Amino acid sequence: MSEKKIVAEEANFDKSDAFKLTMIPGGFARKMRTCLIWQFIRFVIINVKMIVVVGKSH
Repeated sequence: MSEKKIVAEEANFDKSDAFKLTMIPGGFARKMRTCLIWQFIRFVIINVKMIVVVGKSH
């Protein structure tokens, strides 16, 4: 009874040493990465930061 349950996200990974340390995002991270509203907010924040940096250099 030493069978390990394979999580659906881990099924695609090879079980070699190189992939044992690969992080798999949790549910919250996956939702934030696919949420269009959050992506738009991040887009605006990054653009404002870029405008500030460019504004300082001119």
